[in-house]
Amino acid sequence: MPRRPTAAIFDLDRTLISESSTPVFAQHLTEEGLLDGSPIPFADFFRRIFGMFGESRLLMEPAKLAVRSVRGWSPEAVERACRAAAKDLVEHIQPFAPGLIEEHRAAGRLLLLATTSPDAFVRPLAEELGFDDVIATRWLSDGGGFTGELDGPFVWNTRKRDAVRDWAEEHNVDLAGSYAYSDSYFDAPMLDLVGNPVAVNPDLRLSALATIKGWPIRHLDKNDGVIKIAGREIQEWTRPLMRPELIAPYADIEMIDVEKIPATGPAILVFNHRSYFDPSVMGLLIAKAGRNIRGLGKKEVFDVPIVGRLMRGLGGVRVERASGSDEPLREAATALRGGEVVMLAPEGTIPRGPAFFDPVLHGRWGAAKLAAETRVPVIPVGLWGTEHVWPRSSRLPRLTPIERPHVTARVGDPVELKYRSADADTKRIMAAIVDLLPDEAREQRTPTTEELMMTFPPGYTGDPNAEMTRRPGTDT
Repeated sequence: MPRRPTAAIFDLDRTLISESSTPVFAQHLTEEGLLDGSPIPFADFFRRIFGMFGESRLLMEPAKLAVRSVRGWSPEAVERACRAAAKDLVEHIQPFAPGLIEEHRAAGRLLLLATTSPDAFVRPLAEELGFDDVIATRWLSDGGGFTGELDGPFVWNTRKRDAVRDWAEEHNVDLAGSYAYSDSYFDAPMLDLVGNPVAVNPDLRLSALATIKGWPIRHLDKNDGVIKIAGREIQEWTRPLMRPELIAPYADIEMIDVEKIPATGPAILVFNHRSYFDPSVMGLLIAKAGRNIRGLGKKEVFDVPIVGRLMRGLGGVRVERASGSDEPLREAATALRGGEVVMLAPEGTIPRGPAFFDPVLHGRWGAAKLAAETRVPVIPVGLWGTEHVWPRSSRLPRLTPIERPHVTARVGDPVELKYRSADADTKRIMAAIVDLLPDEAREQRTPTTEELMMTFPPGYTGDPNAEMTRRPGTDT
């Protein structure tokens, strides 16, 4: 017996797009001559309330009555306006929604747009996005124009649930194996229908319900797993506190050319790894640039129960270096396609022994592979002096405000890559980082035994001169 098809069911406003689609439709209806362009009383107020809190019974009342105003409208003129609006609305789709839609399409699921908005408005958008079908509120037409009455129910709350259930029965869709996405508490009946409900940018009541029921919560303007509180990431809430004098009063941190980090859009930030203090400096640098960061980190950190969950909530990507899996790079690529900034240290780990003092930096291929796949800019950052704050040989940083080691973080211009060889592009990336370091970093010298021992973890008893640098050919 053939398997029944499954579906991915999406709400529109505050789910696929971040706010109400009404202003975009209104603009094109005005251009088509269907609206006179005069402001609708309290429209801005209701739109702001919807943007902040989502749907409510109060907001739905004027939406129900709006059908009366379309009496006499030409269906052909509405279609022209809404096809033009669809082109604009595609640009408003949340950054991570296209990838999610494509994921379901690739899995063979039917794509259904289920919204309270008028069918005449949203069907062109659904076609633009490649959806298979639409459930929406329909307007009655007498053949010459819309009559100002509904053709069927106002598709909201339990009526939307019923419409989705009827559609599934008609198309023999297995709802238990299907997915549904919505922001609204009033779509909870629809979410309850499917085996895989997801609360997207949920209002307060849906967020509470999702927590009780164990439903996943996603924000399609952010990478999967990122936690938002009151509409903002943890990084955004804590950014005012990310200041050197507060985070690291025991170090003199100089950040140079921070403006070279793009203010918007995707980028790969690469830095040289010298100390356990490096992530703190990079965090301060990113905060000063006003960006949120997605960092690749060792699995050992992510596997710590509370710390790991926090790292994931901050947008971190778990890396298991010995596994050979490409999953971390796929997650990082997804973040970049959504307009995020991804940070990584191409060396993978702090060099040991003589490799720590090598004027030539050796990196793994991850950054070069990401850049070749996504074609986003690679921004180099040269760190220097972090090992004086927290050397690898110490279990804790040196919290001595009297000495205050000088630390620099210098941002460079995007690396010019060729995208033909990951090995060659990795060398270009590492050379760009070296160019940002002080002259002493490029001097070939013989370190003392004491200096060598500081590059090893506490308790190391081997020969510090025997360690060799990891070459790119060992990249996994």
